[in-house]
Amino acid sequence: MTSKTFTVPSISCGHCTHTIKMEVGDLDGVKTVTADEKTKEVTVEWEAPQTWEGIEALLKEIDFPPAS
Repeated sequence: MTSKTFTVPSISCGHCTHTIKMEVGDLDGVKTVTADEKTKEVTVEWEAPQTWEGIEALLKEIDFPPAS
C-alpha cells in the first residue's frame, strides 16, 4: 500500500473536502482519502492498479490540483 500526504491550496470549505473524498475515493485501488479544510492537507492511501499519476490527474481534472 502506498500513502501520500499533500497540500491542495484551493480547498476552502467542507464541500471541497467532500468532493475530493468522493471523487478520489471512487478510483480503483484507492483505499482511504482524508482531507482537512483547515490545513488544506489531503492524505490518500492506494494500491495497484492505481498510481500517483492517476490520482494527480483526477485532482487536476476536478480543479483541486496538489501544490507543486
